[in-house]
Amino acid sequence: MYRYVDAGPAPPATSEATSRVMRRTRRTGTAPELAVRRALHRRGLRYLVDVAPPGTNRRRRVDVLLRGPRIALLVDGCFWHSCPEHGQLPKANREWWRVKLHGVVVRDRDTDAQLTSEGWLVVRVWEHEDPDDVADRITALVSASRAKT
Repeated sequence: MYRYVDAGPAPPATSEATSRVMRRTRRTGTAPELAVRRALHRRGLRYLVDVAPPGTNRRRRVDVLLRGPRIALLVDGCFWHSCPEHGQLPKANREWWRVKLHGVVVRDRDTDAQLTSEGWLVVRVWEHEDPDDVADRITALVSASRAKT
């Protein structure tokens, strides 16, 4: 099982600008997520948004849930989920951020394991991925799921 390590209370922001950016960071309905949802909708797919899949921990929510084919889609932000291509540690309060972001990755893996054990297909994409490419992948997975039944 995965072990989450609490980073402790957040240190104060290094500037008012940093504080403003962090306050405006959305948990759901981000621009990349909306773009993926629009692309899915254009392909005729219908889904639930920002929900905990049935049978899983109610505190673990997915961005897009396709109930029929049992697909849980998560659109991960490069900073918060430590993208290997774009993720960077801030220079200020570096150690606190290292622990915090590592904890997010650990929680992500635990969420994947919980969803998989309940029969959900977990699909994680990065915010920098092309929304149409993501929607094409999901459409193919839905088609494959329908072909099985």
